[in-house]
Amino acid sequence: MTEEQALAQATQNIENAKPMLKQLGNNEVVEYSEEDYAQAIIDNKNYILDEYNNGYIKARQQAYLPIAEQLDMQYWDSVNGTTTWADHVAQVKSDNPKP
Repeated sequence: MTEEQALAQATQNIENAKPMLKQLGNNEVVEYSEEDYAQAIIDNKNYILDEYNNGYIKARQQAYLPIAEQLDMQYWDSVNGTTTWADHVAQVKSDNPKP
């Protein structure tokens, strides 16, 4: 994904979310200013790019079994001549590829 693509997606996301509101210190609720909307687009673009470039890391971390279970898999693979652990790792990586 290019920065231009992320910016276009972010702009559309913010446009779809309008009107966006914020609460001021005196508990008054007002619509975002043009500067607020511009910053929201930048923030959303950065989020989109981060998710695209690094989202697979979080997904893999959640998909991997706990270390204790992986160590147990490795032990039993060595005893039984199986590839359970390697298969697990390969599946997680194929399900959550790098961009």
